[in-house]
Amino acid sequence: MNSSTLDAEQTVALVQRCLKGDQAGFAVLYDQYAPGLYRLCYSLLLNREDAEDVAQESFVYAFKNLYRFDASLSSLKTWLYTIAICRCRNLYRKHKVPMVDLGILLNIGLPAPRSQTPEAALARQHAKDALEKALVELNPRLREAIVLRYGQGLAYREIAEVMGCPQKTAESRVRLGHESLRGTLGVHGQGLLDELLVWNEE
Repeated sequence: MNSSTLDAEQTVALVQRCLKGDQAGFAVLYDQYAPGLYRLCYSLLLNREDAEDVAQESFVYAFKNLYRFDASLSSLKTWLYTIAICRCRNLYRKHKVPMVDLGILLNIGLPAPRSQTPEAALARQHAKDALEKALVELNPRLREAIVLRYGQGLAYREIAEVMGCPQKTAESRVRLGHESLRGTLGVHGQGLLDELLVWNEE
């Protein structure tokens, strides 16, 4: 988390400024949340143009309906993500999901081992390809849960808010997504999955 990240109190103050017509406040909120919202949309749609469109539409809707945001019920981040994910669902139901780089999908930089033979590097690449394919073919609801948990770093409570389900259901979807990925991967792919998830939770 960088030093410019807004805390809850600052966010609420900005929202109040926006409700009074402060255009600078809207710009600050957009700059704060646009990168994460775009990554979320791209992680689910896997198409840059669609992701950009949905992210923009989500902000337009959110800013027009900012008076509906209730800080006592959710954070602005989860409120925005809820708006965006509903729009993503309408699109990715209609499109076949393409292959995508895993690092972009989960917003991580998975480090390679310091010393690695060409053979090991090739095996690792094959495992990474298999993991990407398995993740892309995952049931959309399970992929949402995996992306929100490991790509966006949301707590289970926040995932439940965004996905519109009980927290236990969110936890179950993350677990089932993880298990489904394991079930479609070979030994090497499973090892990379473990490495990826542990790395991203540190």
